[in-house]
Amino acid sequence: MAYAAGRKKRVGRYEVGRTIGQGTFAKVKFAVDADTGAPVAMKVLDKETIFAHRMLHQIKREISIMKIVRHPNIVRLNEVLAGKTKIYIILELVTGGELFDKIVRISCSMTFPDK
Repeated sequence: MAYAAGRKKRVGRYEVGRTIGQGTFAKVKFAVDADTGAPVAMKVLDKETIFAHRMLHQIKREISIMKIVRHPNIVRLNEVLAGKTKIYIILELVTGGELFDKIVRISCSMTFPDK
């Protein structure tokens, strides 16, 4: 999608902002639902990469599980969109940093008794 300078990129009804996370197979972007103003996380997966690594079944399984799981400690799936080259998984935005960093910080501050 080509956009004029200064104009925000849109995917469906979402205005896409900066990258807030990145992994091996996806980037996570900050986005805003233009209809409600609600902030969301948009997981962007490249279809070519998914097919090259034979990850399609795993991605479909992840999406199907997230559609049915409802728990306060699990990120909520809002919807899934697909374009020609990308899959967009729209998720609840969770702020406060990386979970891994919190686990490391807590485990480093723990003391364990000697045997």
